[in-house]
Amino acid sequence: MTGGIARFIGLAGIAAMAALALAGPLLVGHDPARQNLMASLPPPLSEGHLLGTDHLGRDMAARLLAGARITLSLAAFAVLSAACFGTGLGILAGWAGGITDRLLGAFADGVLALPGLLLVLLLAAIHPNSWWTLYAGLALTLWVEFFRMSRARTRIVVAGPAVEAAQMLGLGRWHIVRRHLWPAVATQVLTLAAFGAATVVTALATLGFISVGLRPPTPEWGVMMAELLPNWREAPWTVMAPVICLAFTVACLRLCAGREEEA
Repeated sequence: MTGGIARFIGLAGIAAMAALALAGPLLVGHDPARQNLMASLPPPLSEGHLLGTDHLGRDMAARLLAGARITLSLAAFAVLSAACFGTGLGILAGWAGGITDRLLGAFADGVLALPGLLLVLLLAAIHPNSWWTLYAGLALTLWVEFFRMSRARTRIVVAGPAVEAAQMLGLGRWHIVRRHLWPAVATQVLTLAAFGAATVVTALATLGFISVGLRPPTPEWGVMMAELLPNWREAPWTVMAPVICLAFTVACLRLCAGREEEA
């Protein structure tokens, strides 16, 4: 499979997941939090529930799509924040050089020395079951990669003849960033963003599964796996549904990244 086809399949899969997540309330017609203990764990396509219900009688399809909204929104905001912050600082460090470059590099190395998951755990312990806490922790763990890549690329571009010519012609910094620096880092930024989003999706589910991130009754995929695991013998489809959603989303994001890392 070529990189272009793989990227197209990944983008199509993520777009389909996002569309289903946004249209979930209209498509399913069930409240993901509504319980009905009289209709616990029926199989899919029964009793008016497309994917059946969980152990508390909550509609599985509604909860999966609600979980998709939580997961995709958190991944999008965390990656966007990390990309803007890290890329901006990387361009500044690579262009300014000197003490600015050394200070920003030392700051990035200090953040990188702290394991990302540990940072998220610390923030989650301070303010548990908070979407914003997870967002802040995950964004803080992702920006360093954008910084290091953009700093390295900026150093090369700034030392090149195109930027030197632009400076001799008196063109402003914004023009140089827009015409020379951003095109040099854009492809790598998008690749890192796809990998970063996959990391956020996996980390969110992992934290939810071990009851450190979001907690019940929040319809998040990792939380759903933990809640439904005791019923895997009686209703294995309920456990497999969030696992399939998670695997599908991560696989699509990996495909979106293409093969830039091999270049």
